Amino acid sequence: MMHRKLYLGPLTDNRRWDMVAIRPDDVFVVTPPKCGTTWIQTIVALLFSGDPEVETELSVKMPWVDIRIREMSEVAARLEAMPHRRSMKSHTPMDGLPLDDQAQYICVFRHPLDAHFSYRKHVRNIPMPWFDPWYPEDDPDGLTFRRFLDGGAEGFDTDAMPLAHILQHYKAARAVADRPNVSLFHYADMTRDLPGTFAKLAGLLDISHGEALMKQLVQAATFDNMKANAVRFAPSGGKGFMKSDAAFFHSGTSGKWHGKLSDEELAAYDAMMDAHLTGDDRAWLEHGSVGTARI
Repeated sequence: MMHRKLYLGPLTDNRRWDMVAIRPDDVFVVTPPKCGTTWIQTIVALLFSGDPEVETELSVKMPWVDIRIREMSEVAARLEAMPHRRSMKSHTPMDGLPLDDQAQYICVFRHPLDAHFSYRKHVRNIPMPWFDPWYPEDDPDGLTFRRFLDGGAEGFDTDAMPLAHILQHYKAARAVADRPNVSLFHYADMTRDLPGTFAKLAGLLDISHGEALMKQLVQAATFDNMKANAVRFAPSGGKGFMKSDAAFFHSGTSGKWHGKLSDEELAAYDAMMDAHLTGDDRAWLEHGSVGTARI
């Protein structure tokens, strides 16, 4: 743990992981925000339980350890008291997490522009002005996108999710992707083949359910079902953490940034992506397996 990179932001403090005693069968869900975190957590909860009606209660049962909102002593005690297999969430890149040899690390990514525009909607749905300076509601001059491109990967910028932080997440995950207990998933692939995502994750977690039950679990994790039952599936659903639990599941689609950026903004984004990633890496980060198949 002494060699972990330090990530401190308005919400994030990855030193909190020092209080977690990792178990060999733990599952870490590691993602930038708005890249499918809740979706993959829900799939894990469904696979763990084998119950399509399970009350996921992700913020309590699969806690976001990095976030400063809850006292870490309480979070650590709750995790330690769990008699069953555990899963935990992190928005810290892999180089800031304790890397156990046996626990499973599920890293999930999404097209950076889709994640950015989804995050814009998300901050408007939170009744707290944490990121209003970065994400002003009225933004005729394009301040939000400039800060997305200019923000740093660490410090205060961490929790505002600039492109540099997404790239840091991706590079840190790729750096350890050769380990048998680190796996990368992509939102686009999950959208295209949800049953395949369930099957892949079940294999990684060494979980087996019958075909009929798996179909029920897959149906429970569809976007339409999660949105229709947002109080059940949204993080802290029904507790007033968000203005609208249903709005947390805004659309679940990709390409929502089309037509919303100028040619100059797109060129600046392209330049930053090309400066930091190879063609293969950029294709995968933006489009998943379909992207790399086109190269």
